[in-house]
Amino acid sequence: MRCTQVLDGHTLDTLPLTALIEAGRPAILKGAAAHWPLVQAGLASADAAVDLLRRHDAGLPAVAYVGEPAINGRFHYNSDLTGLNFRAERGTLSDFLDRLLALRDDPEAQSIYLGSTDLGTYLPGLRTLHDVTPADGTFERHAPIASIWIGNRTIAEAHWDMSNNLAVCVAGRRRFTLFPPDQTGNLYPGPIEPTPAGQIVSMVDASHPDLARFPRFAQALEAGEAAELEPGDVLIYPALWWHRVEALDDFNILINFWWNAAPNFLDDPMTTLLHALLSLRDRPVHEKEAWRSMFEHYIFGPAENAAAHLPPAVRGPLAPLDPMIARRLRALIGNRINR
Repeated sequence: MRCTQVLDGHTLDTLPLTALIEAGRPAILKGAAAHWPLVQAGLASADAAVDLLRRHDAGLPAVAYVGEPAINGRFHYNSDLTGLNFRAERGTLSDFLDRLLALRDDPEAQSIYLGSTDLGTYLPGLRTLHDVTPADGTFERHAPIASIWIGNRTIAEAHWDMSNNLAVCVAGRRRFTLFPPDQTGNLYPGPIEPTPAGQIVSMVDASHPDLARFPRFAQALEAGEAAELEPGDVLIYPALWWHRVEALDDFNILINFWWNAAPNFLDDPMTTLLHALLSLRDRPVHEKEAWRSMFEHYIFGPAENAAAHLPPAVRGPLAPLDPMIARRLRALIGNRINR
């Protein structure tokens, strides 16, 4: 496993974000967010960071995920995969912050994290103090979703997201272990549903991998990257990269920005994958190979090739997509599925 590349000479404002994502590899900017008020507060103490969070708390009900000490911070499935090894609890942000502070230095502490909590909704004003405005205009063209993650020592096994990610380690240390999408089969993905947090997750305990049960995980490790983050460090990685996230201290905060360059009228490709399970997976091998060629022509090859020989007036859904063509395609798909 190699270390993730470190970019020198860039700040959050000068970051060539789109070019970096198109290059297809994760990258770290050391200390690029060290000036953020919440980073500075966390470097002073967990109490100082909590005080700053409280000043911006909207008081809305929040959801935290809680696991007993026996799970060792690893939020995953129970032993026979009939359920999850943690529970969701509702409360206020301030209540959960109090619990986290009280559990510091407790070797038998419950594992607690508030995940993917909308920054602007739950902590108004904090977003404007902790924003990212790359000079290349990426976030002007594609408005990101900003979320905050707060917890103690926790582990999220390798999973992937639909969006590109800019993740800022705000308080505590974090370790990301990243795998390119071509390692999917070597990561032994778990059930499509239920999932621990909405995304398919690797079944391998990467801290103690059972290579007799999961032998191809050794190949994933060879292709993987390790990103060790201190407060103020920024990690950027493309959509669909698998990532395992470990929060290494007894109080941790991360703020991340998700964005996607695809137009809003495009559908979720996961819907396509699910429908392919229904329509393609169990067909004869020779038919699947034929359909592979069809997909290469219509989907994965150059977008303009499939219709280049047709007059524009008859290209229909083969023309470049716009909101009107997208609506017509949805209607066509709906009619075929529901017939």
